Amino acid sequence: MQISELAGRAGVTVKAVRYYEQLGLVEPERLPNGYRDYGDEQLRAVVEIRDLAATGIPPGKAAPFIDCLGSGHARSDECPASVAAYRDGIAELDAAIAELEHRRAQLARRLAERDDSIPAPGLGCGCEVSSR
Repeated sequence: MQISELAGRAGVTVKAVRYYEQLGLVEPERLPNGYRDYGDEQLRAVVEIRDLAATGIPPGKAAPFIDCLGSGHARSDECPASVAAYRDGIAELDAAIAELEHRRAQLARRLAERDDSIPAPGLGCGCEVSSR
C-alpha cells in the first residue's frame, strides 16, 4: 500500500509516517521504481506507535515496543525492554508530578504570606495597568 493509504488506515498523517521512518520505527519495502510499499507489518507498527503516544509514550521512545512486535510477539509490551520503558515513563511522570507539587506548595506559601491588606488585582488596588 502507498503511504497515504497506510496513514489513513492507521489514523495518522503522512507526515507522522515519515517521522516514524526517520526514527527507524517503520521501514517500508522499496518497489523497483523506488516507491515505498507498506504492508500489514508497517500498519501494525504505526497503529501501535499512535496508541503508545495516546498513553504518553512519545514516538521517540517507542522502539522497544516496535522491536517486540517485530520479534513476533502478539503484544508490544511482552518484552522486558517494553516493560522497562513503561517503568521509565512512570518514573518521568512521578518526577514531573513531584516538581509540580513543589511549585504549587511554593505558590501557596507565597499566597499565604501575602499581606491581606493589599487587594487582589482588579479589585480596586489603585494600580494602573498599561495596555501598551
